[in-house]
Parts: sequence; structure tokens; C-alpha cells
Amino acid sequence: MAVIRHPKDFLAGLLFIAFGIAALVIGSNYTLGTAARMGPGYFPRILGGLLVVLGAALALRALRINGPPLPRWHWRPVVIVLGSVAAFGVALNYLGMVVSTVLLIVASSAASHEFRFRESLIVGATLAALAVGVFIIGLKLQLPIWPALS
Repeated sequence: MAVIRHPKDFLAGLLFIAFGIAALVIGSNYTLGTAARMGPGYFPRILGGLLVVLGAALALRALRINGPPLPRWHWRPVVIVLGSVAAFGVALNYLGMVVSTVLLIVASSAASHEFRFRESLIVGATLAALAVGVFIIGLKLQLPIWPALS
């Protein structure tokens, strides 16, 4: 009987396998195509297969090498980060890309015990400028940059 010596790697391998199988199942409904003329199912199937292989290798490796036990699960950071992403999605149309991105970064940074307001504000402003450049200017997405004045 195999003993799990590195639980963190073992669970990561199982997670990779689960996502790989999901990609294979979802991608099976699309045409595969060929390497020269890829169909819509080509990338999900290739990526899914690679994830399954990588996950299996990681899980098998976890049976041979020693590692630390799993740390205690902390709900507060998970709730803060997921909540800030949800708030970003709700606020984007009302507050615009710049303000919403800065709020997302500052709020999700508060999940860390190393939170520094000034640093997260600088990072948020930098990422907001990058997001405007990539998504609004580069990709021409129809999103408001600033809050609507109405």
C-alpha cells in the first residue's frame, strides 16, 4: 500500500488531473482538426492531456519524496480575495476600469498579513494603467475607463 509522503504535491497532482479530465471531457464535444488546421477542440484536448500526465507524475512523485504536512487552512484570505474579485466584476461598469482595478488590488492585498496600503496602491495604479493599455486601447474592449458622471 502506497503512503503519501508529500501531501501538498499529491493534492496538487490530483487537482491537475481533475482539471485535465474536465478539459478533455469539455473538449470532446468540439472538432479536433489537425496540427496544421487546428479545430476548436485541439487546444483543450492537448492541454487536458498534458495536465493529466503532469498531475500523474506529480502525484506519483509525492509517494516517493518526503515533504512537510499540509498547513492549516485559512478561510479569511480565500474569502477576501474571492470577494474582491466579485466586487470588481460588479463595480467595473459603474466605477470604470481604473478605479475598479485599484480597489481590487488594495482589497485583495488586505488578505495578506504583510499588507501595506501604500505599496498596494502603487501596484494597483500600475496594474490599472496596464489593464487600460491592454484591454481598452490594445484589444478595443468597450469598457469605461473612469466612473460615469451622471
